Amino acid sequence: MKSYQVDSFGAPLAQALRATPQPQGSEVLLRVSHCGVCHSDVHLHDGYFSLAEGQKLDLSRGIALPHTLGHEIAGSVVALGPDAMGVAVGDTRVAYPWIGCGVCNVCASGHEELCAAPRVLGLQRAGGFADHVLVPHPRYLVDPGRVPPAQACTYACAGITAYGALKKAAPLAAGDTLLVIGAGGVGLSGVRLARRLYPDAAIVVAEVDASKADLARAAGAGEVIDPTAADAGKALAKATRGGVAAAIDFVGSGSSFAFGLGALRKGGRLVCVGLFGGAAPVVPVMLAMKAVSVLGSYVGTLQDLRDLLALAQDGALPALPLDERPLDAASQALADLRAGRARGRIVLEP
Repeated sequence: MKSYQVDSFGAPLAQALRATPQPQGSEVLLRVSHCGVCHSDVHLHDGYFSLAEGQKLDLSRGIALPHTLGHEIAGSVVALGPDAMGVAVGDTRVAYPWIGCGVCNVCASGHEELCAAPRVLGLQRAGGFADHVLVPHPRYLVDPGRVPPAQACTYACAGITAYGALKKAAPLAAGDTLLVIGAGGVGLSGVRLARRLYPDAAIVVAEVDASKADLARAAGAGEVIDPTAADAGKALAKATRGGVAAAIDFVGSGSSFAFGLGALRKGGRLVCVGLFGGAAPVVPVMLAMKAVSVLGSYVGTLQDLRDLLALAQDGALPALPLDERPLDAASQALADLRAGRARGRIVLEP
């Protein structure tokens, strides 16, 4: 099998050729047809997350090199371990990558993505920047139905991350405003899902890159604003009569967090999703006086992936803009995403 792997943090990915793995026990071998490239792949490739004032969260200690990235994976079943049941050779499936230990209380609650002993595809286990990938059990494989695999693979991260965050923004009543910060791959997923989940709410997108405004409007945004413009926060507060009911920060920088928190009306909710890095000051007395809530949201559950793919069967969700590239363009894809040159979701095709 062929893969493109991290041999040294920050260096271009290296092509590797090795024997195609044979599934054991309950494992399933997928031939990868599509693998999305996520901004978290950039951080994993770098080996760190940026924090405030030049500080870094070291990721390198938890990643054994060489390592194959990629967690938004769709493909076809080509081999089964002797204990794998429920799928057959030739089935097209999307892999749920956020796999836990499977035995702890957190996993038993259905939140394997929060397990303290994870086995995530593309992080603890080899991922989809390859033409084959091993999945530890058939239960982590979801039938995409009529959703094209190039779109379906993005649901494994961009889709369920947006979906999980949107559920935390509830309830939104008619006339409420939802602020979506960031129109990258996950943010655009959030906009198109918000239009389906909250049809009576007004959706405003805050995006610093004017070239992405058309993508946000096509996904369902009613208005697109530049959060760095003079008095953008005051104008938003005036237009919404006191602020937005909920804001979802798909960027995760210090400035995006501050803008989202400042945009909330009394009793509003800020859902933090993005992992860009940085820090922002918080005045505790203002949290109390405005009675606002700040919530973290990390990817989504296996059931979220099943629900999303079921929701997508009727074609009511606008397609996520894709930039489809060959597998050997993986290094360039990471570079383009790091530099902010990506429009929509980059998807690799082995």
